[in-house]
Amino acid sequence: MPSSSVSIISKCTISPDHKSPTKKTLKLSVSDLPMLSCQYIQKGVLLSRPSISLPIDSLISLLKLSLSTTLSHFPALAGHLTTDPAGHVYITCDDSGVEFIQARAKHLFIDDILSPLDVPVCFREFFAFDSTLSYSGHYKPLAAAQVTEIGDGIFIGLTVNHAVTDGTSFWNFFNTFAEITKGATKTISKAPSFRRDTVFDSPAVLRFPKGGPSATFSGDEPLRERIFHFTRESILKLKLKANQNLIANGVTDRKVTELFKTGKINPTAEISSFQSLCAQLWRSVTRARNLEKGKATTFRMAVNCRHRLEPRLEPLYFGNAIQSIPTVALAGDVLSNDLHWSADLLHQNVVAHDDATVRRGVEDWESNPRLFPLGNSDGASITMGSSPRFPMYDNDFGWGRPVAVRSGKANKFDGKISAFPGREGGGSVDLEVVLAPATLAGVKQFIPLE
Repeated sequence: MPSSSVSIISKCTISPDHKSPTKKTLKLSVSDLPMLSCQYIQKGVLLSRPSISLPIDSLISLLKLSLSTTLSHFPALAGHLTTDPAGHVYITCDDSGVEFIQARAKHLFIDDILSPLDVPVCFREFFAFDSTLSYSGHYKPLAAAQVTEIGDGIFIGLTVNHAVTDGTSFWNFFNTFAEITKGATKTISKAPSFRRDTVFDSPAVLRFPKGGPSATFSGDEPLRERIFHFTRESILKLKLKANQNLIANGVTDRKVTELFKTGKINPTAEISSFQSLCAQLWRSVTRARNLEKGKATTFRMAVNCRHRLEPRLEPLYFGNAIQSIPTVALAGDVLSNDLHWSADLLHQNVVAHDDATVRRGVEDWESNPRLFPLGNSDGASITMGSSPRFPMYDNDFGWGRPVAVRSGKANKFDGKISAFPGREGGGSVDLEVVLAPATLAGVKQFIPLE
């Protein structure tokens, strides 16, 4: 590959085009506060160059105007964090704005950066605020947009404070930015909800050392990163294997689906496609790590709590509304049993995470406020983030859907996996897999690349 150096052309601050009438504050919740030691979210879309004759300076001006309008719908992202004397942390919506960066790397081309097996390091240079902890939102902008022009395309990378948004809120902001750029004017299709009267709102205080928290993982270990693509057909095959206990006496997978729909089989008994894929990954990585049979291994999944609560939160509730579900098993058991065994462990934990479980998680955190322990301290953990349900490929800025979705360096360590929808849709999935070099060399033997 050519050199990955990116030239910064300009930087500026973008503020909302409609000023907030008052300095509204939004208190960070028990789901927001633990993320203050996590780095800013970095996700972006690779787009082909607009076919219309639009000079890059005109495109940059359009994106700046669109971002300004978008911030009027998301005023929290144009603010900053403040901590009151009691220790409570708030978002102060003061219209201070976000950072906008114009960059250029015209020596890079789409094929250059998508064709290598390992994800090229150039993607790290397509984002702002590298290695920045979310606590830094006290003195840094809560978001940044970097638009990088390459030889035959555009990469739009957004960096957003993780204590302010989870994946659902992040992609709603991204989608709205694209929608407005494409031509939406008076209204947007998915307005966020900024309510702060939920089970996650609490008087509990999370105390920090002077100067703020530190990252919970080193970030210095050697890593390799690769995108594994799974077609809808390959995932359905995994799902069929995972649900083998339901598929007996010659009953086909289609017949099982019909039985679920008619209520003859409890819907919660079915192991989902994504749970089946996660179980395959868990087994593959555990085998490649050559762990001792008696070593405990953990598969950690982040779940959206909006629809798990009673009453439900609005689907577009703005902020973090996630909890972590750890599933633990001995390495020997993960490897000696079949796919169904591991998939069912994951499935049972997800199904059990209902309203009561969410509320117990809140109470547990309130009794012992703490930061989220992101990382892989024991060398035997996997952390699954993001979701193939997020509308990443809906980011059409006016000249077509993205060619690819990629992330920056943020929050990556041995065992960090992110799930993206496949570009072709239809249930396909891309897994962004980050592992120690030796582990990735072994895991490629066990995960089908189809």
